[in-house]
Amino acid sequence: MANRRPAHPIDKTIGAAEWDTLELSGASYRRVLFQDVDMTELVDHGSTFEECTFGNVRFNVSEHTDAQFLNCSFIRCSFFDATFKGCKLTGSVFDSCTYGLLKVEGGDWSYVALPGADLRGSSIDGARLREADLSGARLEGAELRRADLSGAWLRGADLTKCDLRGSDLSTLDPHEVTLKNAIIDPFQATVVAAALGLVVRE
Repeated sequence: MANRRPAHPIDKTIGAAEWDTLELSGASYRRVLFQDVDMTELVDHGSTFEECTFGNVRFNVSEHTDAQFLNCSFIRCSFFDATFKGCKLTGSVFDSCTYGLLKVEGGDWSYVALPGADLRGSSIDGARLREADLSGARLEGAELRRADLSGAWLRGADLTKCDLRGSDLSTLDPHEVTLKNAIIDPFQATVVAAALGLVVRE
């Protein structure tokens, strides 16, 4: 995940002047560049974006349900109070974005690149994050519950006071992250203890 894939070819560009949509349902876009578009308060049901690039797009307070963002690039986008329910974002890359109060419920975010993302105060529940790049991510006080983190890159992540209950921590190296006051369940405690070389006995 450390290597960035090149941007996809662009077949069409949509700028601020071409976008006044407040609701999408089943729309489909492929290799489209969305530049400086305001998607604030957009309601999106089941739309598909494939190999699209979003540059300086505002997703603030938008709601996406069962939508797909496949192998997309998000550059300097804002996601304040945005909600993604049951969405698929596999292989997408986020670069220099802001995420205040981002909400993710379920869905598949496997192979997503979020290195260094400031996710403080965000809520991620029940999402698949297999082999996602969360290296250096800031998750202080966030919720990262019931998430499949198998193979995820977490080196340098700050999980201070992060609620991790129910998440798969099998590949977490506690020596490479900050776990101060993180909230975990009893099963996770044995996993972390084993990773620290401790022997748990009753």
